[in-house]
Amino acid sequence: MPEREWPEVGELVVCTVTEVRDFTAVVSLDEYNGHEGLIPIAEIARGWIKHIRDYVREGQKVVCKVLNVNQSRGHIDLSLKDVNEHQHKDKIHEWKNAQKAQKWIGFVSEQSGCSAEELTKKLYKEYGDLYAAFEDAIVDEEATLKKLGLDKKVAKALVNVASENVKLPKVTISGTLILTSNKPDGVNIIRRALRSAQPSIDDVEIELVYVGAPEYRIKVTAPDYKSAEKAINKAANAAIGVVERAEGKGSFIRKQRAGAK
Repeated sequence: MPEREWPEVGELVVCTVTEVRDFTAVVSLDEYNGHEGLIPIAEIARGWIKHIRDYVREGQKVVCKVLNVNQSRGHIDLSLKDVNEHQHKDKIHEWKNAQKAQKWIGFVSEQSGCSAEELTKKLYKEYGDLYAAFEDAIVDEEATLKKLGLDKKVAKALVNVASENVKLPKVTISGTLILTSNKPDGVNIIRRALRSAQPSIDDVEIELVYVGAPEYRIKVTAPDYKSAEKAINKAANAAIGVVERAEGKGSFIRKQRAGAK
């Protein structure tokens, strides 16, 4: 849950539908102590709506955009139609991660004896996102602990809990190697080239797949795109170098990842 008691206009919030009326839906805001919000029928969906229950039902989790907040009246206006599928998916993912992180803070508190409330405040102050703090504890332990300035016992517990629970995302990229050799021992040259295209790199997996001579696909899985690009170029250049030194020809065609231009 955010440190703020009330959401801000324009913010996306996770809600639970508590009541569906003829012209409005009543929801509780899961991230804000169950504050009540209203979704007018005009904000439920685009176009004409005959039956509001065709779009929302009691107990349903929805992601809404905050249109207006009146703290003195305890009134929050929300829109469901202004949230697209991509925003809904991302927000739900973020919310679930925040719930996991809040649970992990409880584990840290149990192991170290620190106040879960105080640790939550500290992580929010430095990161604004509880889950990100646990991710960083895995990616760069030293820098994260220095940034947080935690007691040694608390720091150790945080790293232990992060190590046991955080699963860092992976990215996969690929490309095609084209290797040719007209030498009598050309087959062996290609084999040496392919072996050189599988260097050992920490946290990186390199897979070679035979497509059909002279093409071979390289697939690289790494923690991030920067690492993946570096690894796939290293692998491709190594293979091409072996072939070219043996007076053969080599080239690499990088498959463009989704969204790239």
